[in-house]
Order: sequence, then structure tokens, then C-alpha cells
Amino acid sequence: MTDLIACLSLGKGTWADVAKLMEAESWENIYLIGTKFGKEKFTHSKKFTFIEIDPDGEIEAIKKAVSESLKGKIGIDTAINLTSGSGKEHMAVISAALTLGAGIRLISLKNNNVIEV
Repeated sequence: MTDLIACLSLGKGTWADVAKLMEAESWENIYLIGTKFGKEKFTHSKKFTFIEIDPDGEIEAIKKAVSESLKGKIGIDTAINLTSGSGKEHMAVISAALTLGAGIRLISLKNNNVIEV
């Protein structure tokens, strides 16, 4: 089965997109990456693990936080959604997943269906 990693940070309406994406498939594990505010405020009926990052930190620090949190937890089939967040966060997430040996595919929603981008 596929693990889902999604940024849950900045961008108007992007939290709703991430919530819909979480519902769209039967994910083995769901990892959300975002700020302290997101950790405190985002809720969902599906189980997920929240990885808190400092979006104002250096890209290396963001990558390290993500890598340490995901080490030994993600498999070769990993779906990544970057609808929410900044380019710096996106680069750190992709780099962390690849460094950990994950086979990644970028995904999004179209008409409430998961698509590869």
C-alpha cells in the first residue's frame, strides 16, 4: 500500500484540498508536514502523523526534521502532495523522501480523484 506525505502549511484553501486527498484513497500511513499552527488546528477523521517544521528555518533544518521523523517509516511507494506550503518546504520534503530511499510520485486531486502529476 501507499504512504501519503502532504505539506499542510500556507495557501488559501489548501487545507481543504489536503483533507479531501486524505479521504480519496486508503493510505497505509498519512504524514502531514506543517507549522505549529497547523499541528494545533488541523483535524481529520483519518489517523495521521503530524511532523512539525519551522518554515522560517533553513532548508537543511526542515529536511532534517522531516528525515528524522520519517526514517524507517516510509516505503518504496510514497505519494507526495505539495499543494500547500512554500518551495523551500517542498524541496526539503522531496529531498528527505529521496534520501530515505522512497520511490515517490507527485499527486493531486482532479474532480475528487487522485491523479499523478
